[in-house]
Amino acid sequence: MSLQNDIMEGIKTAMKAKDTVALESLRAVKSALLLAQTETGANGEMTSEDEIKLLQRLVKQRKDSANIYIQQGRQDLADPELEQAAVIEKFLPAQLSEEEVEAVVKKIIADNGFSGMGDMGKVMGVASKELAGSADGKTISNAVKKALA
Repeated sequence: MSLQNDIMEGIKTAMKAKDTVALESLRAVKSALLLAQTETGANGEMTSEDEIKLLQRLVKQRKDSANIYIQQGRQDLADPELEQAAVIEKFLPAQLSEEEVEAVVKKIIADNGFSGMGDMGKVMGVASKELAGSADGKTISNAVKKALA
């Protein structure tokens, strides 16, 4: 529940500062949190892992939208998406750099004796669990491909 409190404080701060980008972003996070808590099968509580996954999904959606807008030559639409992604990322744990992710992946490969692209799925499974919340799936996937190639 601390994430919800942090989001509410962020909303209050954004309202006082008249920061429309932050306000819109935080309201979207609040809405997504409420939907996730009330969806079928949910018990009304979210673990911190679930909250991190939700925030990562929201950031990814915005970055993907921005990439599509940029491909279509609409920088005016991409900029607000990237700004919202930056606001939401502030609530995520610190992300590891690509070099740090590669080091962790190499250690996983060495510890478990994986070799070759045939083991990519196994490496991804272990790496995704170990790096959950501290790196996105695309970065992990690129590091695994690079290490196994």
